Amino acid sequence: MENLIIKGTSFSEDNYEKMINALFVRFPSFQKVGAGAYKPGLDRMEFFDSLTGHPHKKYRTIHIAGTNGKGSVANMLAAVLAASGEKVGLYTSPHILDFRERIRAVTEDGPSGTAVELISKEYVWNYVKQWGETFDHLEMSFFEITTAMAFSWFTDTGVDAAVIETGLGGRLDSTNIISPELSVITNIGLDHCDILGESLPEIAFEKAGIIKPEVPVVVGESNPETDPVFERKVLYTNLPSPAFMGDRSRIMSLLAFADKVEPPLWKDHAAILRDMDLRGEYQEKNLRTVLAAIDVLKPRISGDALLYALEHTASITGFHGRWEKLSDDPYIICDIGHNAHGLKYNFHQLGHMLSSGECTSLIVIYGSVSDKDYESVFPLMPENATYVFTNASSRRALPAGTLKDRYLEFCGKSGRPSENVYCAPSVGEALSLASGLYKAAQGGKGSAEGKTAGPLIYIGGSTYVVAEAAAILVNR
Repeated sequence: MENLIIKGTSFSEDNYEKMINALFVRFPSFQKVGAGAYKPGLDRMEFFDSLTGHPHKKYRTIHIAGTNGKGSVANMLAAVLAASGEKVGLYTSPHILDFRERIRAVTEDGPSGTAVELISKEYVWNYVKQWGETFDHLEMSFFEITTAMAFSWFTDTGVDAAVIETGLGGRLDSTNIISPELSVITNIGLDHCDILGESLPEIAFEKAGIIKPEVPVVVGESNPETDPVFERKVLYTNLPSPAFMGDRSRIMSLLAFADKVEPPLWKDHAAILRDMDLRGEYQEKNLRTVLAAIDVLKPRISGDALLYALEHTASITGFHGRWEKLSDDPYIICDIGHNAHGLKYNFHQLGHMLSSGECTSLIVIYGSVSDKDYESVFPLMPENATYVFTNASSRRALPAGTLKDRYLEFCGKSGRPSENVYCAPSVGEALSLASGLYKAAQGGKGSAEGKTAGPLIYIGGSTYVVAEAAAILVNR
């Protein structure tokens, strides 16, 4: 694969960066180009998996699908399993700053707590060097390549278990070749409708594709439209199983809806949420899903260690982009929530912070991709905020001017105020503009690390906008 690794070259930081850039160009990710990168079906993945010796069969797995919350649930479960003494692989997407964030291992590190390890650059280099021509021959997608790489690295690094997040859907997702000990489906919302279906039941059918015979299933949020989809999938998947002898009640005991049960520790959820470093309002639903999953898995972990893992998930696993503070002055929070189903919680939380006086003014840097139903988000946005519409450098990005124009049209039709609406053609310019607005709102006073009421900048709407902003702020 000469375009990825020039024959005769050896690993170096510079050669690695060139190879990663070429990988994104030759095999573009969904994160970069959208539906054009999606290759449904498991044939390529199953064939390549056989070539590499089925590495995912050498450790236990937990499989997670859903519209929103997959990353938070995956990281919380990985933190809990690591705190119970296991070495845990963690495969998630997208990444924020470093491609290797997608493939991590979390381990207990003695009295000091836990340690997180990213897949090494050398491993990525050698893996692509070894299998690059096969990627070409099979015309594998970016996600198929990274999934296979994760499965192999987890074996080579000796994990006891791995938490695997689907990329898109479930039934035809590259990750769906595994046989997990637990399947988790966080929730169902209208997203990626051009690929997964136009209705909630259609999308639920695709997500339910990760359900396997004799494997327990936790669904995070019940819904009258989607519950029957999961119930039928569990029933018909397990009716032929000799383990159940056609006993429908025993089969249905495999399925739990987290919001219909009261898992252990749920009585203490308010205190846990207060102390969690995953601060988003939406984490209440994710926490209940995780506690229901823990009730199924029953890891060997004491109460104090379990609480510590739940409350310190982001720091334990190196998890980024979920209600994350990027800066104290200006005070900046970011979140990669990108659809109406998820953003309703973020904007509700921001609106409450403003109305309660937790912040004195709100500046929102917001961008979207062109293949999202971005107009469905407008009614959710706080009315009395200042908006800086922008676009990332991704070719999927919706131009900032278009987004601003559509928002102003919405304001005109709905009667909401349209002052304090700005446009910046790049994330860097949006940050500079928002910083100026922040200082003006601040009245020249410095922030006290976000501990006292003052202006707040929120960055969201698109993973790419968050990623570019985070990179700029980290470099500063």
